[in-house]
Amino acid sequence: MEGKKVIILGSSRKNGNTTKIVDEISKDTGIDVIDLSDYNISYYDYESKNREDDFLPLIKGIIEKYDTLIFATPIYWYNMSGIMKVFFDRISDLIRIEKETGRKLRGKKIGVISNSHDNEIEESFYIPFKKSADYLGMEYLGHAHFNANILNQTTKIELTFI
Repeated sequence: MEGKKVIILGSSRKNGNTTKIVDEISKDTGIDVIDLSDYNISYYDYESKNREDDFLPLIKGIIEKYDTLIFATPIYWYNMSGIMKVFFDRISDLIRIEKETGRKLRGKKIGVISNSHDNEIEESFYIPFKKSADYLGMEYLGHAHFNANILNQTTKIELTFI
């Protein structure tokens, strides 16, 4: 497993700009991709009535197989996508009901791929990712932002943080 990476894609469109970026990166690097839209992940529930959805098996598989988790999300209303936010909220399950699984996140690395119709975004966008990494004992590697307006066949898509 040493050095194994995965891109966790959280987009509302299967053929959107974020997916195109992720597909290109995966093709060039061989990094695996997990598309959250392929899973039934319900909102965080304080009573844990959602234990039977796809989140726990998915996150356990990710933790067992990968060292580096790269979160890819379009920017919706200055924030990560809804599906990505639900995924992040469910990490609370690893703190409350699956503590042993949650401890396995320590020492892993995370990075972020973002996409919007702007060349740059405010650093504050990345705070939830950075703070989550800190809280969980993970290393934040960095991020890469792409402008969907200028993506084309010749755009070189690189991740400098991996």
